[in-house]
Amino acid sequence: MAEPAREHGSEQLIDPFARRVKDLRISITDRCNFRCTYCMPEEGMQWMNRSELLTYEEQARIARVCVERWEFQAIRVTGGEPTVRAHLPRLFEMLAPLAVDLAMTTNGVRLPELAHRLAEAGLGRVNISIDSLNRETFRELTRRDELDRVLAGIDAALDAGLTPVKLNVVVIRGVNDHEVVELAAFGRAKGVGVRFIEFMPLDAQGEWTREGVVPAHEILDAVDAVFPLEPAPRSSGPASSHPEPARLARYADGIGDVGVIPSVTEPFCDDCDRVRITAEGKFRTCLFALDETDLRAVLRDGGTDDELAAAITAAVGTKWAGHHIGKVDFIRPARSMSQIGG
Repeated sequence: MAEPAREHGSEQLIDPFARRVKDLRISITDRCNFRCTYCMPEEGMQWMNRSELLTYEEQARIARVCVERWEFQAIRVTGGEPTVRAHLPRLFEMLAPLAVDLAMTTNGVRLPELAHRLAEAGLGRVNISIDSLNRETFRELTRRDELDRVLAGIDAALDAGLTPVKLNVVVIRGVNDHEVVELAAFGRAKGVGVRFIEFMPLDAQGEWTREGVVPAHEILDAVDAVFPLEPAPRSSGPASSHPEPARLARYADGIGDVGVIPSVTEPFCDDCDRVRITAEGKFRTCLFALDETDLRAVLRDGGTDDELAAAITAAVGTKWAGHHIGKVDFIRPARSMSQIGG
């Protein structure tokens, strides 16, 4: 049985490298209606049984403990693709009373039907993944012909007020790097921020190589050559106390901003404040962590909030300094991105 809530913000959660942990990523499903080449194989995925997944009540309980005990400031719901899970607005109704920055990462396909309902339930903002504006390239990357639906999803998010809307673009050399300026122009025209993401080894079975990575400086240089950029000031939006990991620049003409998440060439591990929960309740201190802590066992064995908090504290005590992507000692997690959660 859950315990009565403690006084808000009684302490902070600090990892071994003096970084304050205050951002919780909650994966709610390992399933997805896309099969992006850098995220999962086209076939052969073994989906979790529904009984293995944390319930919305269990996810909300973990989130509540994180906010009440340690003043977490941000919660992001991810997948797989979170919108494929039934009754999604109900989860946001449970999370909304925590009064934190509440966001979701999605491919946007189901937003035309869900955007307004999610906004009414308490969702604050969304990041929408779109790696190409070219129909054939989009189909090759996602293995689905759904570009029009994603574009409609962006419009639906804007109409529902899920702002600031941001677009996530994984840039892969020789695949979609030639579209960087076109995607930046699209973001300017729509009034949405574009966040280019360096290609990372996210598929446990994939063929990631360093040669596929387009460095952050190259991406920004390409945009700057067409749309002059200048340093961006610190944001003052709902997540201003929780800065995003992107290297940000704003357009010199004042029409929005653009960013690059340089996870490979300029890792931001020194400032990492994130932890994450997989869909079946495994607590991870890094996207590329090799160890996990089973919070589902604590929840379903009748653990108290104190016991749940103790498990989280112990796990954060093992958080490493950072991943070693591109180095000889890097070990790829045994599970794909869709199974871990973005």
